[in-house]
This record gives sequence, C-alpha cells and structure tokens, in this order.
Amino acid sequence: MQPRNMSMSGVVDLAAVKAAQEAKAKAEQTRAEAARQGGTGPVAPADLVIDVDEAGFERDVLQRSAEVPVVIDFWAEWCQPCKQLSPVLERLAVEYNGRFLLAKIDVDANQMLMQQFGVQGIPAVFAVVAGQALPLFQGAAGEQQIRQTLDQLVQVAEQRFGLTGLTVDPDAQPGQVAAEQQVGPYDAALNAAAEALDAGDLGGAIRAYQNVLADDPAHPEAKLGLAQAELLQRVQGFDPQKVRQEAAEKPKDVDAQIAAADLDLVGGHVEDAFGRLIETVRRTVGDDRDAVRRRLLELFEVVGPEDPRVVGARRALARALF
Repeated sequence: MQPRNMSMSGVVDLAAVKAAQEAKAKAEQTRAEAARQGGTGPVAPADLVIDVDEAGFERDVLQRSAEVPVVIDFWAEWCQPCKQLSPVLERLAVEYNGRFLLAKIDVDANQMLMQQFGVQGIPAVFAVVAGQALPLFQGAAGEQQIRQTLDQLVQVAEQRFGLTGLTVDPDAQPGQVAAEQQVGPYDAALNAAAEALDAGDLGGAIRAYQNVLADDPAHPEAKLGLAQAELLQRVQGFDPQKVRQEAAEKPKDVDAQIAAADLDLVGGHVEDAFGRLIETVRRTVGDDRDAVRRRLLELFEVVGPEDPRVVGARRALARALF
C-alpha cells in the first residue's frame, strides 16, 4: 500500500452528516449517563494518545466519541510516511489539550478495521464524532494543513454535537484517574447483592450493584452483576412461547428481536442472541439501530468482555455498523 494524497476537506462535510441532530442528542444522553456514574474525570496528557484494536474499538472509539472527537491514525511499522506523520499527530493531541483523542490502529494487526473504513493506503486519518465516521486525509500532509483540519473538526464537533473534549490534568500520571476510581472495598454491597439474588429480589440486587457503580463506574464485578440482574429482571414476566413466536413472525420488529435475544441468552444460547441482534442492526437505522446496539452491548457485559464469543461478536457488530 502506497500513500496517496487525499482531500483535506472531508471534515467540512461534517455539517451535512445525516441525522446530525439525532447523533447530538444521543451524545448528550451518553455524557449525562457518564456524569451520573461519576464521569470520566481529568486525564493525563499521555492518556490523550491510545492504541486501539478490534476488540476495544467499540469501547475506546465509538463510545468515547460521545464525549470527545476521536481521530484515528491508521499506521504500520513498515510505513515510512507513518513514522513522519504519527509523531506530529501525537504532539498535536497533547497540544490541543483534550479537544480530541488520538487512537492509533496498527493495520497489520487489525486488518478488519482497515477494511471497514475502506483504507486503501497508509497513513490514513479518520475521525469519529458522536458515532459518525469521517475521512480526514490520507498520505503525507503538512503540519499547517493538519492543524486547519483539526481546528475545523473540534469547532464543528462542539457547535453541532456539543463535544467540548476532555479535561486534562498536567500533573496526573498516566492511568492515575482509573486507579483513583478504585474506591472500594465493596464487600458489604456485593454480598448484599448476592444475598438479594439468592432471595429472588432482583430489584434489591440491582440497587446494590448500582450503589457500587456510583462510586466506581468501572468496577468489573458490579458491572457484570448488574448486567446479569437486569437481564433476569427483564425476562421475569416473559411468556417464552409468545416471545419467540412474535420474533419469528416479525423479523423487522426491534422490540420483538430484543426480547427474543434476552431469552436466548438466559437459555445459554449466546451465539444465537448475538447473531439475532447483529442481523437486526444490519437491517435497521436511526433510533431503532441504536436501541439494538445498546442492548447488544449490555449482553456483552453479561457474558464478559474477554469471552471469545464476545470478541467475535464485537467484530461482527463493527462490520454491521460500518
């Protein structure tokens, strides 16, 4: 793959992105939910540049793009122009002080993402804003041109999507915020949740897990427990035969497919649940598609992010979205 010049004006078309107002509303909802759970908090300058792979793309790029524009640098070790461009982007990410997040993707290790973005030569730079993917430029580019493009990106992201970026603490150490959020221990709350589950009190278990997550939004055991308890609560009143019949008769009915996927997962049919929702994502748009995507992410939490079935489904979801 040889780098070739590409127009730097792609970001200008951000104003015409389809359903921009819907994307803005969704971004605002995501930020409000993050704030309710404690927020991201200040980050260290070094945290403004991250390495991203296929497994973490949904979390590190799509979800983060609801609070800050994410600039993607597609690169490879053997690419000489990449070695000139990448340091410039990394330096500008720090200089822009949280106005955008730089995500670096090694194309050799993540060829599926490269294909999904239609990358034909590297270096190639894209942006994701409120879940919307935008081409910026490909090949070598001067710093002045790059600055102009980034200025347009952050300006329009703020004006049209309300993305004001991340708060940066120059005295913070990389990863310090995440470490500080481990407030625990939460043995009492987690034990209360387990006891509530044993007693069939799903509402009590959900409240106990939510109490933990209010202090520590990233607590893995509480996230997993909450996802499982909420799933059990959703299916508690289902008539399985009726749910499956409606899903079979109404393949385009989002609510019917979501309910059937919940039943699939409770019954241990993990691949069926994931496959059903990914197919529904492919044939839906707008709010319906976003509702299905959110439920699929919730089911990923139930199974666990390291499960190979989740890793594979994340890749399939990315293909369906792009």
